[in-house]
Amino acid sequence: MTKQIWYWIFTILMALWLTPSGVVDALGASVAVKILAHLGYPAYMGYILGAAKLLAMAAIFYPGTRLLREWAYAGLTFELIGAFISHICSHDPVTTALAPVLVLGFVAGSYLLQPDKYRLRAAN
Repeated sequence: MTKQIWYWIFTILMALWLTPSGVVDALGASVAVKILAHLGYPAYMGYILGAAKLLAMAAIFYPGTRLLREWAYAGLTFELIGAFISHICSHDPVTTALAPVLVLGFVAGSYLLQPDKYRLRAAN
């Protein structure tokens, strides 16, 4: 029971960060475009990242998508590691650079604590 509670805590924290971020990116909001430009990316990258974040959230919360759920966790991991490296390379403050690492912790907690019924293959 405790594992399930922690799974939902991590999953909800992940969703509370990534869903609004995905919406802002997908809508091409000026704040997202400004951040992407600062990091050296074109504005259209926000549409790609936003759609990917929102689709990942849908795959993680929809119980019938075991294979897509695995891909969603992997994609979020790559995106967040890339965000961390991008902020470091842009000489952003440590607090800004570590924000994606915090979210990556939520993603890792959600992935590692997910119930066996959500996994691609149940644990033996």
